[in-house]
Amino acid sequence: MKKIMICCTFLSLLFCVGLFGKEEIDDLAMVMAVGVDKAENGEIWVTAQVVRPADARGDAGVGGTEGDPIWTATGEGKTIFEAIRNLARFSSRRIYWGHNAIIVISEEVARDGIVDVIDFFTRNNELRMRTWIVVTEKKANEVVAVKTGLEVIPGRSLDRLFRYSPIVAEAPRTDVMSLSASYIGEHVHPYLAMVRLRSRGVDPENPKEFGSIPQIELSGIAVFRDDQMVGRLNPRESRGFLWFVEDVGNAIIPLSCPDEEGPVSVELRDNRFQLTPNYKNGKVSFIATVETVTDLVELGCPTELEHSEVMEDLESDVAAYIKKDIEVMLEKVQKEFKVDAIKLGRAFQAKYPQYWNDLKDDWDEIFPEIEVKVNVKVELNNPQLLENPTRKGKD
Repeated sequence: MKKIMICCTFLSLLFCVGLFGKEEIDDLAMVMAVGVDKAENGEIWVTAQVVRPADARGDAGVGGTEGDPIWTATGEGKTIFEAIRNLARFSSRRIYWGHNAIIVISEEVARDGIVDVIDFFTRNNELRMRTWIVVTEKKANEVVAVKTGLEVIPGRSLDRLFRYSPIVAEAPRTDVMSLSASYIGEHVHPYLAMVRLRSRGVDPENPKEFGSIPQIELSGIAVFRDDQMVGRLNPRESRGFLWFVEDVGNAIIPLSCPDEEGPVSVELRDNRFQLTPNYKNGKVSFIATVETVTDLVELGCPTELEHSEVMEDLESDVAAYIKKDIEVMLEKVQKEFKVDAIKLGRAFQAKYPQYWNDLKDDWDEIFPEIEVKVNVKVELNNPQLLENPTRKGKD
């Protein structure tokens, strides 16, 4: 009997502990997106996009009209933590980060340094390490506050924007984990995707006015030296950058027909990239080799040439396009930014560990002078469009 009483008491204690540790969903303000800006007085602004459960009931809440799916508010403080804590002054619920999809940092904050941002969000035990982190050219609060995309919750739309970003291959998929990992290696500088607001959406009440509603779109890459942003790459330069750091995906290469005026679209399908370091007579060099199998998906011009000749011309044009993307990017990263964000040092260390110790202290000075030879091999599939072009050639 005594043993039974002890067991019952123990189970009761466990049940009580569970009750005391429980937090009701109705008590939480679930953040879906957060923006970090710098105020004119030098303090930090943190803007949180919070899901409003009132949307499901049709109720109105503080700062929102009836049925708004989100509530957006900004806290200000000398530190990120103080700014977030100050949100509690007017939030009726505790700020909860477990569902946050994205962290947006303004370029102004990024150029001053993001070490405080990284430190706070990596120490936050509620935040997922797979949370996306990006830079925007202007104010982060504008990106966080805008209602955009196909999803009811804009933060979820931003999350899916990055999940499907390989389709356009114009920005990397950067999250808190990959950013933190970039600081572990020697002479490896981080990079983050960039987003911007652009008038793309069409107002159904005024469809003739194209691009009247602001939408969020990918806009390139922010390159850092340590924790400070030093420059940006545009979308095409970013595609050249992506060959070195992640899969380019199913990018589209726009071209023109050989000897004709008309559009051609080629889609990358099966991509392979190899970076080969060389060290000879005390000089470091690399060979970057791209091999890609592509599909001809659009041929908007007539052709009377032999198939083999057209195929060779188009393959040559695609190879030249990819090579130019990479070479323009290399010129900018090596000569202007002078930071090894494309991980050449890591590749050299893997092949020549015996020489790395002699070069690593001077790598930042060596990197801008490294010669990188780019070789591109293209195989074009789906030549059926050449057999029956939509437009007829001249008689």
